[in-house]
Amino acid sequence: MTTPYPILLSLDLGTSTGWAIRNDYGRIVSGTASFKPRRFEGGGMRYLRFERWLNETLNVSGRIDAVYFEEVRRHIGVDAAHAYGGFLAQLTAWCEHHGIPYEGIPVGTIKRFITGKGNASKDQVITAVKALDHKPEDDNEADALALLHFAIEQHDQGRKQ
Repeated sequence: MTTPYPILLSLDLGTSTGWAIRNDYGRIVSGTASFKPRRFEGGGMRYLRFERWLNETLNVSGRIDAVYFEEVRRHIGVDAAHAYGGFLAQLTAWCEHHGIPYEGIPVGTIKRFITGKGNASKDQVITAVKALDHKPEDDNEADALALLHFAIEQHDQGRKQ
């Protein structure tokens, strides 16, 4: 009997959160989840919807062994920075509550891993992910897939040592 793969979840946090997960059979599934504020809801509701999405993801997968997220150090706008901070706070609190280890990986590290260039463009990341037989619908999903492949390599190397 083969040992199941660790279930790894990777996230490109934001209003349009890119996600990718490797299940315990080694299959990768990915997509984008929208947490755009709705017209008649309070400012914190999108973070509660994000938490509900995390809970649903955990319930569907049965377990999550580790979460990796894109660690952004610089944002173009103030609103994007605030949103990222809110999603990051919600994610880390959720991981702590469920006892799931989590790690932020710098954007340049992910780009260097997937394209060979730490300053690669969005199109270059998408092209590199497509070369791995994925079909991302946007750059958020492509970023999550690139991060997942980085996480898989890091996680699996740690298991071999």
